[in-house]
Amino acid sequence: MSRFLTPAANRPIRSLASLLLAGAALCMPGTAQATDGYFLNGVGAKSKGAGGVAIAMPQDAFAIATNPASATAIEHRLDVGFEVFIPDRGSEIIGNQAGLDGVYSGNDANPFILPEFAYVRPLSDTVSVGIAVNGNGGMNTAYETNPFASFGATGPAGVNLRQISIAPTIAVEIAEGQSLGLSPHFVVQSFEVEGIQPFAANSQDPANFTNRGEDWAFGAGFRVGYLGSFGDDFRVGAFYQSKVWTSKFDRYAGLFAEQGGFDMPASWGVGVSVDATPRLTLGADFKHIEYSDVNSVGNPIASLLQGVPFGADDGPGFGWDDIDVWKFGAVYQASDKLTLRAGYGRSANPVPQSETLLNILAPGVVRDHYTVGATYKISETFEITGYAMRAPRQTVSGSGSIPAPFGGGEANIHLAETAIGFSLGFGF
Repeated sequence: MSRFLTPAANRPIRSLASLLLAGAALCMPGTAQATDGYFLNGVGAKSKGAGGVAIAMPQDAFAIATNPASATAIEHRLDVGFEVFIPDRGSEIIGNQAGLDGVYSGNDANPFILPEFAYVRPLSDTVSVGIAVNGNGGMNTAYETNPFASFGATGPAGVNLRQISIAPTIAVEIAEGQSLGLSPHFVVQSFEVEGIQPFAANSQDPANFTNRGEDWAFGAGFRVGYLGSFGDDFRVGAFYQSKVWTSKFDRYAGLFAEQGGFDMPASWGVGVSVDATPRLTLGADFKHIEYSDVNSVGNPIASLLQGVPFGADDGPGFGWDDIDVWKFGAVYQASDKLTLRAGYGRSANPVPQSETLLNILAPGVVRDHYTVGATYKISETFEITGYAMRAPRQTVSGSGSIPAPFGGGEANIHLAETAIGFSLGFGF
């Protein structure tokens, strides 16, 4: 079909972008994903069904949320989807002399519904624009039985971090089969924590440490991407996502380093895909996430023992390491109407054994995830896609994890994940 659109077609499409921006608010219900640390393992039902592979294997409009250059490889379309996400998280404390020992379930909140939207429109044979609105990441724990009750904590304990990404996109095919893309990357995030009152004594601002209700922050960064086709059946892609510099969580200025700072870490990745046969496409992605570069995420708890309080410029954080992520996916065209997918992802664990105490609240430790999916084409302009994901339980056993001033012993944390999702794809 023609890549050019008539002026009459412009009017509803301009409104569509506004609707997608408004839809960001709908993406905020309790987010709890943590497959790649606290980032999503993929965006869009087709990518998720193929293990999260997307850098060089664009399948729908959601591909621009990973690699903005993908817009030139996608026809005029709208994709709307949602995921039902069920994490299984919890902890065990052993050998603690202050009475914390016990097994604790963090599953008081489940399941989570995560909607997402993406739209791509070609402007010409070489220029395309789009927008993606999706849950970018998050973490939720809800302990009805507070693990810190023996320290004097009252009520339930847990955190709820939610991050929504809004990424308008432009991509240009600069030469035959060679495209570059750019996305200004806007983020809306919210945070709430409760039930950690005893630790406020170690904060420079104890009044803004816990049980302060939901707080909001806003930020911006950018994402750039490249997508290249070599021959008819081989593609290479790459992206770089800058750190997203955000406003501060003022209500939690005594908890997070830099008086409530919680920037989103930078990441980058490369990918390849190949048409192994006329019906079978194989893809692989590598991604690196720089968690340690954000003080509130990467700083270790050891700084607390060196006299640096929570909330200080270099105050304690969750002690997360940078991680590498590998993804592999297969897409098989079973018939003119039916497409089948399968995939596997392997992520490093960001939580060291020495940092499990605070990560009772944020056990983003799953490493393996397995996916299957399918698309059924109902008509030339309408299709439905479904997928399922399972990340088996991963446990990190603490080693030197509870400092002696807190009674010593070890905190062991675990996480498993199950998800199913669906999307509707509309062609124009």
